[in-house]
Amino acid sequence: MKIPLPGKKVLPYLLHGFTWGAIILLTTYFFISGNRSDTNALWHNYRNLILYAVIFYFNYLVIIPKLFFGNHKLWYFTAALTLIIILTLTLNFSFRRQPPRPDFNPGFNQEQPMRPVPRIQSQRQGMPPSEWPRPPMNLPVYNFFITALLITGISLGLRFSDRYIEQEKQHKEVEREQLNTELAFLKNQINPHFFFNTLNNIYSLVQTNVNDGQKAILQLSKLMRYLLYETDKEIVPISREIDFMKIYIELMRLRLTPKIDLEVSFPETYPDVNISPLLFLPFIENAFKHGISNRTLSFIHIEMDVRQDEISFHSTNSLTVNNSKLGEESGIGLENVRKRLRLLYPNNHELKISKEDSAFNVLLNIHLESTPVND
Repeated sequence: MKIPLPGKKVLPYLLHGFTWGAIILLTTYFFISGNRSDTNALWHNYRNLILYAVIFYFNYLVIIPKLFFGNHKLWYFTAALTLIIILTLTLNFSFRRQPPRPDFNPGFNQEQPMRPVPRIQSQRQGMPPSEWPRPPMNLPVYNFFITALLITGISLGLRFSDRYIEQEKQHKEVEREQLNTELAFLKNQINPHFFFNTLNNIYSLVQTNVNDGQKAILQLSKLMRYLLYETDKEIVPISREIDFMKIYIELMRLRLTPKIDLEVSFPETYPDVNISPLLFLPFIENAFKHGISNRTLSFIHIEMDVRQDEISFHSTNSLTVNNSKLGEESGIGLENVRKRLRLLYPNNHELKISKEDSAFNVLLNIHLESTPVND
């Protein structure tokens, strides 16, 4: 349970109210079920609950943030113990101020008078009630002290839990901002070399085949529109992502030679599930960047399968002398997609990247039992 600041959600308030309300109701129920007629004992129990609440919230809201988290742990334990001792002595003093009553029937954690034995009963004969021998009162004081220590430990544990959750939330926010920055860099990284080469290819294509050149320009404009307007969203339909990858591959195909074997397999029919954008592009870009050679035979094979609960992506490309270190120096693209997958699909993805003697393989499975994390 977390004590919220003003303006935040009211659920933590409700949880605290429900917890203390339940404790009060249980206290009242146990008192009534014991057929006790002394209502003063019930009010004594309520008083103890108020003192416990004071210990809990003063510890939770004041001395833990100020002292314990302020690197003054010795002062914290001193202050917490002092608070408990003061309230315990106050409780003990209130017990001693109360006159004994022969019909006193206390509730739990209160003064527990012993049933008179014949010897004590004989001592009471001829004496006014105010002078009767008092029963031992150490038990309720000890109970209060031990319970107060327990409540102090609970408040400390809850405060630690709240702080850990807050730190994790801040860490995720920082990581998300960093990933957004890297994603923007990734989109910008696509632009220079890709658009330069593509425009050169389109220029050459226009000189030989005007119609094909015009189609290529149209595809390039669609690609740019997707990068500019669609990738800022948290999730996009997989159909748009597939269309984007198809356009990207077709434009990259313009500069391939007959020595390069390019095989692409996307599903013809599939459920249009949602996915975070640009998760697969780094692998395709990496394959075209490192998997082709104009001097020797090379290949790029890309395939994808889309089901209602899972998306599978597999790519493999050849390794030549020039890209033998692929995977060791894969750049920001692959590292970016690793981080994004860990954040967006922490327990719902499997990414396997392997390098063989003649091929670089990527296998990515994304399970769609739950939507990407958006908090």
